[in-house]
Amino acid sequence: MRILGIDPGIERIGIAVIEKIGNKETFLFSECFKTSAKISHSERLLLLGEEVARVITEWNPDGMAIEKLFFETNTKTAMVVAEARGVLLYEGARAHIPIFEYTPLEIKVAVTGYGKSDKRGVMDMVPRLIKLPERKMIDDEVDAIAVALTCFAIAKIR
Repeated sequence: MRILGIDPGIERIGIAVIEKIGNKETFLFSECFKTSAKISHSERLLLLGEEVARVITEWNPDGMAIEKLFFETNTKTAMVVAEARGVLLYEGARAHIPIFEYTPLEIKVAVTGYGKSDKRGVMDMVPRLIKLPERKMIDDEVDAIAVALTCFAIAKIR
């Protein structure tokens, strides 16, 4: 079973592909895909969709796991990220792959065992759960891996 994990955003999105064979998760791919604030919002959305479509085509995942939005204060940012998330969901649906959505709380519990864990706690725990490549990773990538790991932990897919 192969899962595409996505940490949504507009300026940066984390994308990861992990696979589970038996009881072992294996890292296959991750990136932090960036868009420039110098281009129009619609062009940024297009680039996000094209990149996720490319990753889906290249890695042929069996499912897509994506983080649900949770914003307490900044409504403007929430709206922009929601639009980007809609494009990402569209690409998953267009590829006819099941989509699993998880709250930040569910991800923290699945990865660290503690729902109030901070970002550092997630960043520290992910490499303990899955072997990562020997390169520096941006936090968006690690978050995408955490989302994919959550899918295996919660959805009980094999």
